[in-house]
Amino acid sequence: MFTITQLARQCDVSRTTVLYYERAGLLEPASRTESGYRTYSHREVERLKSILSYRSFGVPVSDIAPLLETANEQEQEHILRRQFNALENEIQKLRKQQKAIFVMLNQNHEAQPSIISKERWVEMMAASGMSEDDMTNWHIQFEKMEPDAHQRFLTSLGIDENEISQMRKRFSSET
Repeated sequence: MFTITQLARQCDVSRTTVLYYERAGLLEPASRTESGYRTYSHREVERLKSILSYRSFGVPVSDIAPLLETANEQEQEHILRRQFNALENEIQKLRKQQKAIFVMLNQNHEAQPSIISKERWVEMMAASGMSEDDMTNWHIQFEKMEPDAHQRFLTSLGIDENEISQMRKRFSSET
């Protein structure tokens, strides 16, 4: 038998994660000691590993119980196909964002200066699903991989040189 801490270590998760899955109704202790401590058997270890596996596929917590409880392969397949399709949709969305960025980067910025403003660029990226952190990470990676192109890109947005210098310092220091 395992304590909650031992179970968490066995599955490389936090105690809080184990308790979360208990509250969600996905995991129950095998028993409790006289003093009320939870104990888990190898069966619960395997169940937690299954839960973690499904979560690693991005399956929502609310869809995991049917996967664990049912022997109905059609129902399991339906849930997994739905998750597969959700992931495929997300990949397509990200590819569209990537393509839009690629097009913007490959434009001749000297021939068409300030084709789009900084504000409009931020607005477009936010509308395409990028958070502030996503945008910052995008700039960090751009600065790291293509610093000259990043400079040209920022200039093309009509940002003044002083602000560009501050931005690039910040992005290069966060790598």
